[in-house]
Amino acid sequence: MMPFKEMTRLDKLIHEPARLAIMSALEACTMAEFLFLQELTGLTKGNLSSHLSKLERAGYVDISKQFVRKKIPHTTIRITHDGKTAIARYWEQLDRIRETVREWHQKE
Repeated sequence: MMPFKEMTRLDKLIHEPARLAIMSALEACTMAEFLFLQELTGLTKGNLSSHLSKLERAGYVDISKQFVRKKIPHTTIRITHDGKTAIARYWEQLDRIRETVREWHQKE
């Protein structure tokens, strides 16, 4: 059986390529600065902010904004426990889908 139902159960919030890149980076390092994530993903500031807001609303990241010398914004993003759980579950689902497809093709 092909894993089509499993594919529809993937977390759509994480599955979007930009958010997947963000979550994967945060999974690896737990915390990152906004400019690092911007460089890593190639997103504009506005686009990255939009994706981060969605992840924050879902409880997957915490965003902390501070000002250096009262003028320069410094934003850090941390993955939450729920975020770690969600990205781990996402990768586990993809692994199961890939293994099912591999087994299906071997039977052909």
